[in-house]
Amino acid sequence: MLARVWSAALVGIDPVKVGVEVDVSNGMPGIAIVGLPDTAVQESRERVKAALKNAGFAYPMRKIVVNLAPADLRKEGPSFDLAIGVGILAASGQVSAALLGDHLFVGEVALDGALRPVTGVLAIAAAAAQLGIVGLVLPAANADEAAIVRELKVYGFEHLSEVARFLNQPQTIAPHQPPPEGRLPDPLALLDLADVKGQTQARRALEIAAAGGHNLIFVGPPGSGKTMLAQRLPGILPRLTFAEALEVTRIHSVAGLLKERGTLVRDRPFRSPHHSASGPSLVGGGSFPRPGEISLSHRGVLFLDELTEFKRDVLEFLRQPLEEGCVTISRARQTVRFPARFTLVASTNPCPCGYYGDSVQACTCSPMQRQRYWAKLSGPLMDRIDLQVVVNRLQPEEVTRSSGGEPSAAVRDRVLAARQVAQSRFAQEESQSPVQCNAEMQSRQIRRWCALTDQTRSLLENAIRRLGLSARATDRILKVARTIADLEQSETIEPGHVAEAVQYRIVDRMQ
Repeated sequence: MLARVWSAALVGIDPVKVGVEVDVSNGMPGIAIVGLPDTAVQESRERVKAALKNAGFAYPMRKIVVNLAPADLRKEGPSFDLAIGVGILAASGQVSAALLGDHLFVGEVALDGALRPVTGVLAIAAAAAQLGIVGLVLPAANADEAAIVRELKVYGFEHLSEVARFLNQPQTIAPHQPPPEGRLPDPLALLDLADVKGQTQARRALEIAAAGGHNLIFVGPPGSGKTMLAQRLPGILPRLTFAEALEVTRIHSVAGLLKERGTLVRDRPFRSPHHSASGPSLVGGGSFPRPGEISLSHRGVLFLDELTEFKRDVLEFLRQPLEEGCVTISRARQTVRFPARFTLVASTNPCPCGYYGDSVQACTCSPMQRQRYWAKLSGPLMDRIDLQVVVNRLQPEEVTRSSGGEPSAAVRDRVLAARQVAQSRFAQEESQSPVQCNAEMQSRQIRRWCALTDQTRSLLENAIRRLGLSARATDRILKVARTIADLEQSETIEPGHVAEAVQYRIVDRMQ
């Protein structure tokens, strides 16, 4: 007897509907799984066999063939266990096949028949709803995550026997009801700009970065507050929209970061990988590509502390996502694209010893050492960092001051107002992929929205000659100037806006 059960495989963060065809017929007892299964899928034979026996079902002592279609798509992981087990039960007549055509089954099966959670459930649920699937059957531990997709009936079970009872008596079991949506405590929520003393220019740069989505680097001696400033950027960014939150949650689901959380990610990600991180850990990779730190920072902040301690070839991996907002990973059998629209915040010392230009401690580095130090950062990479800010050591009177600066809530209000100005401007665009903030503008949009007066153009041309700026760096200056104008609710870019934007090219003057 033949039974067909629907399941799903992940290609990057995009699910593909997979048909699990199970044929039970006369022949030498045994089970064969075909359709490009990996080792974990092949091992489903033993897991499912033991689970069915231990759950009290009769395992057919006949020839069993399991085909995973489409056959040219590589299948990985234990998430097909449940579909294979249900297919064997249906093909052997132990459960009804009435619901198999419009329900999708995903989950790992333990040897005692218990269902264990799997990754990527939210992405699968969203795709299932679009494909017209009525219900999703999966482990109970994944139910809250899948129930984020309201258009789909979600059934979460603890054991294989419960799934069988649902298939035979569906009217006795109601769909899973998601818990009231609530926000989990955000570890960065208590980090307020009011805690930062002094650092007026660095605070201003953070505000501009948040308003326009600009990349930022802090240069300063140890203990000057670079990390403290960077950690407060998410607190002044706009809250994620539902569409953005769903997109971010899908990525975290595929990466396996929602097993304990099981709810929509409402806070902008803040990822801070160590400087020993490899290239694949940043951009993602593996035989079956999984998202890396860059994609996990999507719609949020990627903070690279001690930037010059990262290997140069690792930093070069950043160039494509900073420019295109996505990561493309090519393998022999497939090419995967992960979204990677993030704000890069980096920090570094001005020299190997860290005290070049410091007002208290003298630098012990030679000019050649400083040159080799900065040579780790390529010109094309630095061109993609819009705001380059020196963070100086605090003065004694600033350190002993009891109160800090303006709170994050007040800064966020100005950021939101500036973003609303920019989005109302971009709403006039007819592009298929609308721009979200000034940092995402392309050449055509820069020409349209960053028009300069003769006086402003003359000032910018002088800066290009004096600093030897590239065309890309010049475009970055125009984007920053546009954001500064938006913060001041100005329709035109004034000379003062460009002058301030040029001041944020400090690294170009240090090299």
